Parts: sequence; structure tokens; C-alpha cells
Amino acid sequence: MRTSAQILAIVIAVLLASVWLMESFFYRHPRLYPLFLLEPRDFDAVKLWIVNLGFYNFTTGVALALGVVLARTGHVPQGEALVAFTAAQHVFLALVLLATERRLWLNTLLEGVPAAVLLGLVLL
Repeated sequence: MRTSAQILAIVIAVLLASVWLMESFFYRHPRLYPLFLLEPRDFDAVKLWIVNLGFYNFTTGVALALGVVLARTGHVPQGEALVAFTAAQHVFLALVLLATERRLWLNTLLEGVPAAVLLGLVLL
């Protein structure tokens, strides 16, 4: 796996860890209202889903990091497969997000573009 793909995979993994913290622990913070399109009156209703989504993002970040570790320790095909699958998954999820809520177009770009670049680096 190319060094550029490994670096981008780690950067995305760190970003996903940041999203995990925001979604799972800090989603009630006023600065995050626009990011999640949440209002304080909705917190109790969305807690189950947003916390779960945060941990989902954390595990996909771990998958990216694990893919890099595998590639760097001699398990290149396995590492590339894990990184490629995770990147493709986030490209798909970004498209689902855009189709579901167009007001989150910036979130879509932040999720989908780096993942698409990563997928291209791994596959080409």
C-alpha cells in the first residue's frame, strides 16, 4: 500500500475518532447543533442513535488504522482490503447522507471526498 494511502487512512481514522467524541459524548454542546441539525429538545429522542453512530464511526476508524498496521507488518493484501472496504463504505454512506438530508452537504463532502481519494489511492 502506498505511503500516501497509509497517511490518508490514518488522518481519516483520527477524524473519525474526533467525530466519535462529538457524537457520543459532546452532541449536546451548542457549537455542534448545526453539525448534527439538533435542537436541545431533541437530545433525549436522538441519544440512542447518535451515541451508537459515534461508536460506529470509532470502529471504522479503528478498521482503517488496523488496515495500515496490517499493511506495514507484511499483510499487505489484507490491509489493503480492509482500508479499501472501509473507504468504499464511507463513500457510500456520504451519498446516503446527501440523499437523506441535503442540508448536510458539507458533512457529505467531509466524509465522502477523503474516503474517495483514499479508495483511489488503494485501488490504483
